[in-house]
Amino acid sequence: MFCRNCGAAMQPNQAVCLTCGTAMGTGNAFCPNCGQPVAPTAAVCVSCGVALQQQQTGSKSKIAAGLLAIFLGQLGIHNFYLGYTKKAVIQLLITLLLSWTFVAPTAVWIWAIVEAVKIFQGKLPDANGMALSD
Repeated sequence: MFCRNCGAAMQPNQAVCLTCGTAMGTGNAFCPNCGQPVAPTAAVCVSCGVALQQQQTGSKSKIAAGLLAIFLGQLGIHNFYLGYTKKAVIQLLITLLLSWTFVAPTAVWIWAIVEAVKIFQGKLPDANGMALSD
């Protein structure tokens, strides 16, 4: 099994690629069976003949998630929206419990802005590994 984003070898029980960090099944540049490069719109790998499943998009909106990250990111609202409950609770607690400091809420805000950039670039799927819809 190979990563569809970078072509690196993966174990069947891996959730994310250890080389590029993308979720299993996301990407369309490499064949998951042989790891050879494929055309993004190809239906079949020309190297091994395996049928390629096109990347499915979930019902979560990339625009909504990105805007939530920008405007309410300190509270982790975008992570609640995407299904990353544990990460969202951590962001919420850091912001609420350490709001009397300047450093902690600023660090969480920067964390949320970085996640917003990843969302708009399409590098952050929802918690089920589904790509966000445009």
